[in-house]
Amino acid sequence: MRPVRIALLIAALGAAQAQAGVFDDDEARRQIADQRIKAEARFDQQAKAQLDLSAQIQRQAEEIARLRGQIETLSYELETAKKRQQDFYLDLDTRLRKFETPVAANGTADPAAAAAPAKPTGDPAKESQEYESALNQFKAAKYKDAAAGFGAFVQKYPDSSLAPNAQYWLGNAWYAQRDCKRAIEAQSVVTTKYADSPKAADAWLAMATCQQEMGNANGAKRSLETVVAKYPSSPAADVARERLKKK
Repeated sequence: MRPVRIALLIAALGAAQAQAGVFDDDEARRQIADQRIKAEARFDQQAKAQLDLSAQIQRQAEEIARLRGQIETLSYELETAKKRQQDFYLDLDTRLRKFETPVAANGTADPAAAAAPAKPTGDPAKESQEYESALNQFKAAKYKDAAAGFGAFVQKYPDSSLAPNAQYWLGNAWYAQRDCKRAIEAQSVVTTKYADSPKAADAWLAMATCQQEMGNANGAKRSLETVVAKYPSSPAADVARERLKKK
């Protein structure tokens, strides 16, 4: 009987080990399945977050593109407005010069000019030619050359009837080069030395524009108020009033 008992014990132990092996395999498979589920859940979460981020980036890209389009549109409109204003002043400059000739059409001196003390005069034809040369440089958007030409003109012909105009366009040439400091310096000469010139009101207006762009809002406001106070009937005063309403 003893050998039989030993055999039965060995068989029982083998069966227990086999069952334990089955349990170990099931547990391992369950753990693997759990790990797979958790990994897939993490992957799904990461994929969703990535998709959300991608959608957010796309929306931001679309918003940036929209804003860039608006900026380009506004820049174009600003440049167009500046070009219209420039053309207007160039045309106005040409028209005003017809009325600033010191000699009448019949060749006799203007009575008002005759009553005033005589001033040394240069060659009007040469002055006009040099002025037109600088003005043509400005029209061609060659602002550096225009500034040099107008600067040379006012130095050479400070008492010319065209000097206030040249000084004014010198300021505009500096402004076109984004040099507001020099533009203000040039226009301030118009407002002081040539305060009685038709260009003085426009010079104050140009100074206000530069002061605003430089962040000097108070200075710009004072310049606009000066235009209205000193030159109330000028076109520049109308523009100044409109700007003051917006401040």
